[in-house]
Amino acid sequence: MSLGIQVAGLSDLGCVRGNNEDNFGYDWRCGVYVVCDGMGGEAAGEVASKVAVDSVLDYCRQAVKNKESRPPIQVFEGVSARANILATAIQTANQQIRLSAAQNPKQRGMGSTIVAVLVDGGMYSIAHVGDSRIYLLRKGTIEQLTQDHSLVMEHVRRGLITAEQAQHSEIQNIILRALGTEEHVEPDLSDLVAQPGDTLLLTSDGLTRHVSDQGILEIVDRASSCKQACESLIDAAKQGGGQDNITTLILKFEEETWHRRLFGGSPGEGVPKWQNSF
Repeated sequence: MSLGIQVAGLSDLGCVRGNNEDNFGYDWRCGVYVVCDGMGGEAAGEVASKVAVDSVLDYCRQAVKNKESRPPIQVFEGVSARANILATAIQTANQQIRLSAAQNPKQRGMGSTIVAVLVDGGMYSIAHVGDSRIYLLRKGTIEQLTQDHSLVMEHVRRGLITAEQAQHSEIQNIILRALGTEEHVEPDLSDLVAQPGDTLLLTSDGLTRHVSDQGILEIVDRASSCKQACESLIDAAKQGGGQDNITTLILKFEEETWHRRLFGGSPGEGVPKWQNSF
């Protein structure tokens, strides 16, 4: 079965912050989609997240086109070659953030979370570092595909607090793993198979702090397009307080028709686009 993708993304300042430290990007030609949430003073968070997005996109473009000659920084066992491309792209982004920080004292200590997806036809790999999330929405259900690398969610996993208590915890901002903060970083990786109608949501925590998983599901299911879903999710987060920047990137897998396969379309306008295989 051939699958195409609709895609839309949107980022918003929120109701409190004076600058937007989130960044997102995608290239449907090589099937890579990225959301990053930066951190650091003097607008360094904006720099870190942009460096991360640009670095991952550039690496994946070269790798998918078979022009990337650099060996992987680390080989991850038990996952696909596609997942290892994504992992190396993220580790390369980590190096680029640290290099930028070393060259500019005002950027020292900057970092970024990242969630990323690399699609190959009906299969895809996901990777993440930090507390930005990827959700799978399928047939009226929602599943969080990533586990937050945060202190508060570590307390939840250990049974020290409940998920509801975590929503109001004073330690929500403490991230245990991020790009740029250490010399080496290990992303969590997974390989998955898409079904027609599946929707992936990549989002920064500016959304999930204010909108529940069930709320996300209801909003996306009601939306007439990926673009409208992004807009409605951000509106809901702002109505809930909008205490942080909010970024949403939505991919919807649809069965590819022969007409679309031949003539294509603009996926950014909600039209499925054929994904090239590796």
